[in-house]
Amino acid sequence: MSPAPPPPPDSSTAVRLSLAAQPSHGRLPRLIDGAWWPRSYDLTAELPGLLAGLPPAWGQIGSVTVNGASWSACPGRMLVANQVVRLHLTNHPQAPPTICLLAPGRGRWDLLVVAPDSARREAGRLMDGAARGTIAGDGGGRAA
Repeated sequence: MSPAPPPPPDSSTAVRLSLAAQPSHGRLPRLIDGAWWPRSYDLTAELPGLLAGLPPAWGQIGSVTVNGASWSACPGRMLVANQVVRLHLTNHPQAPPTICLLAPGRGRWDLLVVAPDSARREAGRLMDGAARGTIAGDGGGRAA
Protein backbone atom coordinates (compact mmCIF):
# COMPACT_ATOMS: atom_id res chain seq x y z
CA MET A 1 0.00 0.00 0.00
CA SER A 2 1.32 3.42 -0.92
CA PRO A 3 0.84 6.20 1.60
CA ALA A 4 -0.44 9.32 -0.09
CA PRO A 5 1.47 12.53 0.34
CA PRO A 6 -0.57 15.21 2.11
CA PRO A 7 -2.02 17.82 -0.24
CA PRO A 8 -0.03 21.05 -0.16
CA PRO A 9 -1.62 23.84 1.88
CA ASP A 10 -1.05 26.47 -0.84
CA SER A 11 -4.42 27.72 -2.15
CA SER A 12 -3.02 27.98 -5.68
CA THR A 13 -3.01 24.17 -5.72
CA ALA A 14 -6.65 23.82 -4.68
CA VAL A 15 -8.51 21.01 -6.41
CA ARG A 16 -9.90 21.96 -9.82
CA LEU A 17 -13.33 20.39 -9.62
CA SER A 18 -16.70 21.27 -11.11
CA LEU A 19 -19.70 19.27 -9.91
CA ALA A 20 -23.15 18.98 -11.45
CA ALA A 21 -26.19 19.98 -9.46
CA GLN A 22 -28.15 16.97 -8.28
CA PRO A 23 -30.99 16.04 -10.65
CA SER A 24 -34.46 17.08 -9.60
CA HIS A 25 -36.89 14.45 -8.33
CA GLY A 26 -38.14 12.12 -11.04
CA ARG A 27 -35.29 12.73 -13.48
CA LEU A 28 -32.88 10.06 -14.67
CA PRO A 29 -29.49 9.99 -12.97
CA ARG A 30 -26.62 11.75 -14.71
CA LEU A 31 -24.00 9.81 -16.67
CA ILE A 32 -21.33 12.29 -15.55
CA ASP A 33 -21.47 14.01 -12.18
CA GLY A 34 -18.92 16.69 -12.97
CA ALA A 35 -15.31 17.13 -14.01
CA TRP A 36 -11.88 17.08 -12.42
CA TRP A 37 -8.78 18.72 -13.87
CA PRO A 38 -5.70 17.26 -12.14
CA ARG A 39 -2.38 19.09 -12.36
CA SER A 40 -0.33 16.00 -13.28
CA TYR A 41 -0.55 12.35 -14.34
CA ASP A 42 0.64 11.20 -10.89
CA LEU A 43 -2.44 9.60 -9.33
CA THR A 44 -0.82 9.15 -5.92
CA ALA A 45 -0.16 12.90 -5.78
CA GLU A 46 -3.50 14.00 -7.24
CA LEU A 47 -6.07 11.69 -5.62
CA PRO A 48 -5.77 12.98 -2.03
CA GLY A 49 -6.60 16.52 -3.16
CA LEU A 50 -9.59 15.32 -5.18
CA LEU A 51 -11.00 13.27 -2.31
CA ALA A 52 -10.51 16.17 0.12
CA GLY A 53 -12.39 18.48 -2.25
CA LEU A 54 -15.52 16.33 -2.58
CA PRO A 55 -18.76 17.29 -0.84
CA PRO A 56 -19.05 15.79 2.68
CA ALA A 57 -22.44 14.31 1.70
CA TRP A 58 -20.62 11.92 -0.63
CA GLY A 59 -19.11 10.19 2.41
CA GLN A 60 -15.81 8.32 2.52
CA ILE A 61 -14.71 7.12 -0.90
CA GLY A 62 -13.50 3.54 -0.53
CA SER A 63 -12.95 2.55 -4.14
CA VAL A 64 -11.72 4.39 -7.24
CA THR A 65 -11.59 3.15 -10.84
CA VAL A 66 -9.36 4.86 -13.42
CA ASN A 67 -7.83 4.12 -16.79
CA GLY A 68 -4.49 2.70 -15.65
CA ALA A 69 -2.71 3.53 -18.91
CA SER A 70 -3.30 7.24 -18.33
CA TRP A 71 -1.52 7.61 -15.00
CA SER A 72 2.22 7.40 -14.31
CA ALA A 73 1.74 5.33 -11.15
CA CYS A 74 -1.26 3.44 -9.93
CA PRO A 75 -0.89 1.18 -6.90
CA GLY A 76 -3.64 -1.29 -5.96
CA ARG A 77 -4.50 0.74 -2.89
CA MET A 78 -3.31 3.79 -1.02
CA LEU A 79 -3.80 5.46 2.31
CA VAL A 80 -5.65 8.77 2.05
CA ALA A 81 -6.58 10.71 5.20
CA ASN A 82 -6.04 7.59 7.34
CA GLN A 83 -8.35 5.51 5.16
CA VAL A 84 -7.48 2.78 2.68
CA VAL A 85 -8.76 3.56 -0.80
CA ARG A 86 -8.77 0.66 -3.25
CA LEU A 87 -7.73 1.52 -6.78
CA HIS A 88 -9.04 -0.41 -9.77
CA LEU A 89 -7.69 -0.05 -13.27
CA THR A 90 -9.23 -0.32 -16.67
CA ASN A 91 -6.68 -0.77 -19.41
CA HIS A 92 -8.98 -0.64 -22.40
CA PRO A 93 -7.61 1.81 -25.00
CA GLN A 94 -11.06 3.27 -25.66
CA ALA A 95 -11.94 3.62 -21.97
CA PRO A 96 -13.52 7.03 -21.38
CA PRO A 97 -11.47 9.65 -19.55
CA THR A 98 -13.36 9.30 -16.29
CA ILE A 99 -12.78 8.46 -12.67
CA CYS A 100 -15.40 6.39 -10.86
CA LEU A 101 -15.72 7.04 -7.12
CA LEU A 102 -17.58 4.60 -4.86
CA ALA A 103 -18.63 5.28 -1.28
CA PRO A 104 -20.08 2.23 0.51
CA GLY A 105 -23.71 2.86 1.41
CA ARG A 106 -23.68 6.31 -0.22
CA GLY A 107 -23.36 5.88 -3.96
CA ARG A 108 -21.30 6.15 -7.11
CA TRP A 109 -20.06 9.26 -8.87
CA ASP A 110 -18.39 9.46 -12.27
CA LEU A 111 -16.26 12.47 -13.09
CA LEU A 112 -14.85 13.44 -16.46
CA VAL A 113 -11.07 13.76 -16.13
CA VAL A 114 -9.69 16.68 -18.10
CA ALA A 115 -6.13 16.01 -19.25
CA PRO A 116 -3.63 17.87 -17.04
CA ASP A 117 -1.91 19.38 -20.05
CA SER A 118 -5.15 20.82 -21.47
CA ALA A 119 -5.19 24.54 -22.21
CA ARG A 120 -7.07 26.59 -19.61
CA ARG A 121 -9.81 27.62 -22.05
CA GLU A 122 -10.43 24.05 -23.25
CA ALA A 123 -10.35 22.70 -19.70
CA GLY A 124 -12.88 25.33 -18.62
CA ARG A 125 -15.18 24.43 -21.51
CA LEU A 126 -15.01 20.73 -20.66
CA MET A 127 -15.52 21.28 -16.93
CA ASP A 128 -18.46 23.60 -17.50
CA GLY A 129 -20.02 21.21 -20.03
CA ALA A 130 -19.65 18.22 -17.70
CA ALA A 131 -21.22 20.14 -14.81
CA ARG A 132 -24.15 21.20 -17.02
CA GLY A 133 -24.55 17.69 -18.46
CA THR A 134 -23.72 18.68 -22.04
CA ILE A 135 -20.42 16.76 -22.16
CA ALA A 136 -20.60 13.14 -21.11
CA GLY A 137 -17.21 11.56 -21.64
CA ASP A 138 -14.83 13.32 -24.01
CA GLY A 139 -12.02 14.79 -21.95
CA GLY A 140 -9.70 15.24 -24.88
CA GLY A 141 -6.10 14.15 -24.90
CA ARG A 142 -4.55 11.82 -22.36
CA ALA A 143 -6.72 11.45 -19.25
CA ALA A 144 -7.96 8.88 -16.78
